[in-house]
Amino acid sequence: MYYFAGYLLKGFLSLFGRIKMYQKENIPSSGGYVIACTHTGWVDILWLGVSLLPIKIHYMAKKELFENRLLRWLMNSLHAFPVDRENPGPSTIKIPRKLLKEGEVVGIFPSGTRTSEEVPLKRGAVTIASTAKVPLIPVAYVGPNNFSELFKRIKPKIIYGEPIYAANELPKKERLEKMAADLNEALETLQHQLKKSNG
Repeated sequence: MYYFAGYLLKGFLSLFGRIKMYQKENIPSSGGYVIACTHTGWVDILWLGVSLLPIKIHYMAKKELFENRLLRWLMNSLHAFPVDRENPGPSTIKIPRKLLKEGEVVGIFPSGTRTSEEVPLKRGAVTIASTAKVPLIPVAYVGPNNFSELFKRIKPKIIYGEPIYAANELPKKERLEKMAADLNEALETLQHQLKKSNG
């Protein structure tokens, strides 16, 4: 189901313009890792998944998306798993850790909300990557965010940053703070690179 939906989406989105990808060599060739991507609309979720095919992304999604029967089926088919953002429990870490241990890829949108404004990054991506001892890959997207912008044929672009690793020599609190700061800086830099790129 994942591949069927993924390649179908790729064909559909390509009707509005092909995505330009930069620095894809930063994606690890093996093993699990966490992808932390900027989030300004629902289209970036689709393009991120399509850009990494045939690699599958297990998205961390808000639990409300699983309350509707049809949406729950779709979320499960796309390998998403629910998270209670208001009251995160042990499963918030347990599920992605298990996936990462199995060599899977976990996708998280650190802002937790669709916004073009700068917001403090939530600690989820950092905590999960650090706890699971896997690299954290910062990713930025610039392009259409909704149907109207798709029809305007705004060119989509995505860029992959260098892997960020936890500084294990530091105490836990400082380690997470440093990793969060590195992620924040990387996403800002990547977004700036995309906005000034002409390709």
